Amino acid sequence: MSYIAPVKDMLFNIAHLAKIDQIAQLPGMEDASLETAQAVLEEAAKFSEGVLAPLNWEGDKNPTSWKDGVVTATPGFKEAFKQYAEAGWQGLQHPLAFGGQGLPKTIGSAVTEMINSANLSFALCPLLTDGAIEALLTAGSDELNARYLEKLVSGEWTGTMNLTEPQAGSDLAAVRTKAEPQPDGTYKISGTKIYITWGEHNMADNIIHLVLARVNGAPEGVKGISLFVVPKFMVNPDGSVGARNDVQCVSIEHKMGIKASPTCVLQFGDQGGATGFLVGQENRGLEYMFIMMNAARYAVGVQGIAIADRAYQKAAEFAKERVQSRPVDGSLPAAGPIIHHPDVKRMLMTMRAYTEGCRALASVAAAAYDAAHHHADAQTRKENQSFYEFMVPLVKGFSTEMSLEVTSLGVQVHGGMGFIEETGCAQYYRDAKILTIYEGTTAIQSNDLVGRKTARDGGQTAKALAGQVQATEAALLATGTADAAAMAKRLAAARLAFIDVVDFVAGNTKAKPNDVFAGSVPYLMLTGNLMAGWQMARAMVVAQEQIAQGNDVAFMQAKVITARFYADHILTKVPGLRDSIVDGAVCVTALPLEAF
Repeated sequence: MSYIAPVKDMLFNIAHLAKIDQIAQLPGMEDASLETAQAVLEEAAKFSEGVLAPLNWEGDKNPTSWKDGVVTATPGFKEAFKQYAEAGWQGLQHPLAFGGQGLPKTIGSAVTEMINSANLSFALCPLLTDGAIEALLTAGSDELNARYLEKLVSGEWTGTMNLTEPQAGSDLAAVRTKAEPQPDGTYKISGTKIYITWGEHNMADNIIHLVLARVNGAPEGVKGISLFVVPKFMVNPDGSVGARNDVQCVSIEHKMGIKASPTCVLQFGDQGGATGFLVGQENRGLEYMFIMMNAARYAVGVQGIAIADRAYQKAAEFAKERVQSRPVDGSLPAAGPIIHHPDVKRMLMTMRAYTEGCRALASVAAAAYDAAHHHADAQTRKENQSFYEFMVPLVKGFSTEMSLEVTSLGVQVHGGMGFIEETGCAQYYRDAKILTIYEGTTAIQSNDLVGRKTARDGGQTAKALAGQVQATEAALLATGTADAAAMAKRLAAARLAFIDVVDFVAGNTKAKPNDVFAGSVPYLMLTGNLMAGWQMARAMVVAQEQIAQGNDVAFMQAKVITARFYADHILTKVPGLRDSIVDGAVCVTALPLEAF
């Protein structure tokens, strides 16, 4: 099946929920009009649909290969990446000063979704490069940035993140990779890093590894970790690629999904030490790496939305074509397409509502990021940064968990054929699983939501958001429609349940940490559900207004129906989650360890 980019839904979010007209008034964002967004998205759709999507299944059947340290991408990937770079897609959101286009995240995130829907394995390469660019922009010296950023922004070179080691998964305090200072100001890096996405390949002239390592004599734990640039090839003074650095890919992993994306084991310093360059100051590496991780976490959330949309499109197409059984209401004289069956419609509506809700959530979060970075008023920047930081674990955690449910439903809609690889929908299910794991598992996102985003300020940020939700309830009721009244009722019940949980988390994190963290993932799912539902409620208000004005009535009516479905079938889960979090902690931890 071909992929069709959901440009109209993306532009609806960009125009009405993210409010691109306000972003275009920010300093440096003057060109970011709705017309610009539409032009960029339409071009991205052509590239995603025409170049990347046809390679997706090929990448699953014919994965990237490793032989004698050389990693060769799936046939067609190298040529597609060259087109991607030459068209300027890598630099879309990055500064003009380094050759980028300087467009807002609000536009860039929609493009990111398309690229990932079309070909998730391919999209991981530029995703990691984006993270490396962000880290260098934040903490890199003028010298480092002059040497590396322009080539990274152009897509001539790619970037990686090197955190994980065999003995140190999510526990970065256990990092053992060593960095020895040299008289010339460089460092010799030695150690092994695992799970390095696109850590070696043949698609670009150089790979710029950002590596966490411990300088000799540094403090123990996370306080003693520094960040280094370790290029695959050294860079000559004139900017050309020089001698090979002492970093080798010793193997790639065999995985259940994202098979065309090489997941590498990298060995640094096998022949005396890889040359590394310090980013920022010693012992502040984790702080800098979190810049990359936050950028990547948001992007992984968008990957969840992307794979969900691809699964939905495929399931909807199949349901229109697959003939099986007469409809229960007798509306057809004989067996017809399965889309006539109520349960198939329920599955498709679930897929659609989840995907549209999370897409809207990501779009609004991106707009907050843009305001946080570009608004002239310091207080407004601070408020938007707080909003964005609260949303990141939700976009990452909720959207990726959602993608598992949606891709599973995609298989279910196909019935027995869904279990057969040749239909292609099983690939989406397999690819989606990693999204809840890498860049911090759902539990790690939940710990962030509990500790940094809720308990630290006593729930003030969370309750301020609840106040905004309540304002949307009033806007719904003001429309005077039955659908809006039903949505307002569901939204209010979810909001009140959320407030109860926020009080429980803020009041018990220190005194009863086990009780709170036993419900941390349900808290994330509750909050993500509410925030996505809130955006669907805002979308419903806009759609009702547009219908009243006679604007694009069919699209707007579909938006109202989808939002109503979200309210009745997805938001209704929130009060139950509230009960399991507030009342259910004891039974999570009660069973003796030897009983497991």
